[in-house]
Amino acid sequence: MFKNILSEFKKFAMRGNVMDMAVGIIIGAAFGKIVDSLVKDIIMPPLGMILGKIDFANLFFVLHDGSVPGPYASLEVAKNAGAVTLNAGNFLNTIISFIIVAFAVFLLIKGMNTLQAKLEKKEKAAEPTTKECPYCCSQIPVCAIKCPNCTSDLKNQKKK
Repeated sequence: MFKNILSEFKKFAMRGNVMDMAVGIIIGAAFGKIVDSLVKDIIMPPLGMILGKIDFANLFFVLHDGSVPGPYASLEVAKNAGAVTLNAGNFLNTIISFIIVAFAVFLLIKGMNTLQAKLEKKEKAAEPTTKECPYCCSQIPVCAIKCPNCTSDLKNQKKK
């Protein structure tokens, strides 16, 4: 029984779509780290400067002092003192990261949909618009039910 379950699991794990999903998750995790760095290291410092030299990573509110009473110079100092904090800056960084990831996914899906529409249009354009009359061998429209050249009835003819 265990051998059967293990065999079924191997089949499941080695299917193409499962492997594609695994690769997507790994790339997604790496992309998440890149976006996180983009937000924390590139976007937020200039935004903090514009808004009055605010360091969003250290934008927090003390709800309850720790063993050492506040004020605390940074979030790390507050955490080390055991203070209970509301970390608004970290939350803002996370929201901005989410918006960037969501926008990137939107652009990816939009690009895929555009490419799919182009491929479908090419496939549709590649479909034949004419066929050969089985009686007189002249070219006629695919949707014709009567040949305009020999006037043969084509209703009961099989499509080639």
